[in-house]
Amino acid sequence: AVSLPFAVGQCGNQVGCRFWDLALREHAAVNKKGIYDEALSSFFRNVDTRSGDNGPDIYKGKICSLKARALLIDMEEGVVNEILQGPLRDVFDSKQLITDVSGSGNNWAVGHKIYGCQYRENIVEKLRKTAEHCDCLQCFFIIHSMGGGTGSGLGTFVLNLLEEEFPEVYRFVTSVYPSGEDDVITSPYNSVLAMKELNEHADCVLPIENESLFEIVNKIHQMINSGKLGSTVKQNSLVTSSAGSAKTLPEKPFDAMNNIVANLLLNLTSSARFEGSLNMDLNEISMNLVPFPRLHYLVSSLTPLYTLADVNVPSRRLDQMFSDAFSRDHQLIQADPKHSLYLACALLVRGNVQVSDLRRNIERLKPSLHFVSWNQEGWKTGLCSVPPVGHSHSLLALANNTCVKPTFIELKDRFMKLYKKKAHLHHYLQIDGMEQSCFSEAISSLSDLIEEYNELDATKGGPRIDPSRLKIAV
Repeated sequence: AVSLPFAVGQCGNQVGCRFWDLALREHAAVNKKGIYDEALSSFFRNVDTRSGDNGPDIYKGKICSLKARALLIDMEEGVVNEILQGPLRDVFDSKQLITDVSGSGNNWAVGHKIYGCQYRENIVEKLRKTAEHCDCLQCFFIIHSMGGGTGSGLGTFVLNLLEEEFPEVYRFVTSVYPSGEDDVITSPYNSVLAMKELNEHADCVLPIENESLFEIVNKIHQMINSGKLGSTVKQNSLVTSSAGSAKTLPEKPFDAMNNIVANLLLNLTSSARFEGSLNMDLNEISMNLVPFPRLHYLVSSLTPLYTLADVNVPSRRLDQMFSDAFSRDHQLIQADPKHSLYLACALLVRGNVQVSDLRRNIERLKPSLHFVSWNQEGWKTGLCSVPPVGHSHSLLALANNTCVKPTFIELKDRFMKLYKKKAHLHHYLQIDGMEQSCFSEAISSLSDLIEEYNELDATKGGPRIDPSRLKIAV
């Protein structure tokens, strides 16, 4: 099964770059003989480049030249050019790139309406070409940010295109939400306009907040610098570090944050790439975790964020990992799922962990978590035997939980502050096809979503009522 990632905009491509780098490192750690295997084929083609750049695919034997199955789209050239001049340059060719020079000026309408129309044919053609090389296309990933113009506007335009062209293929979106102190003044507009598209066209959205990533990075650095963990932390095992990667460039401020998101995506796809006693397909996540089509926002948490030097992990620390996954500090958005209502929860575990460890921890944690009355057994689990590089095991928890609501309420408030004053509206309304109704529809779509979460929250703590069964005549 093949997943096809789309990186759109500056943030999407920077995260994508870290993802490809870490994925290659992960496969290199397992695949010592350099054989093109099924695990590699999920994200990479093996191409014989001796007969020109786009030679035939080779399905078995030695690795010739790996090409990532991906499309990189940005309306500025900077980040994509950096990738093409960096250590990953051989993994992409020009047929996978779509760039422009002027950018979207932090304006959703420019990305969605102008560039969307302008590049539609080009994107569809490259999408079909890339899809042709996949024998079993399971899902699309879109990696983008919500606050800028290209990520939010063109990113959601691509999402709509995917639905039109391949309606039966699942669409997973990893969306990075701006923080309250965002330096893009129009980011609340861009985010709310993009949210309407995510509500309508995505199968699953993993919202991630810049603020949370920033806090996790700071926490890790504080712990290391304070000497609390002493020499027991392996430096190259930090989720935030690029140690041992193909990069030789000095780290940029966002690199550590992007590494966290890249690790999230690696863990999410590990079951599709490697062997395990309980494999979980990506479409199973959507089928099991999304009981209502619009409530498809999943809160993710990642643990451990670093590894201690002793690799023989006592079960106590294994249990701690499960506890951490439900604690506030490990969430990738500013939220506390423990005090909100769960619709469903998935645990994707990697490394030497037994099914009995999973069951024991679910039973242990259950009493402290509030599950919706009609889905008390709403757990989905996946076990992949290959741990992340530098770790003995890891856990990614995905929760469909009403704790995403405050993120959406805060976004709505920031939108209304601007919208009441009609601030910066003219930048949007001067663009063809952009009416004021686009804004009112977007905010009402967000308000409806918040209301759906409110209705669910209102049922929390109520009596467990088992639905009545059909009476069977004897």
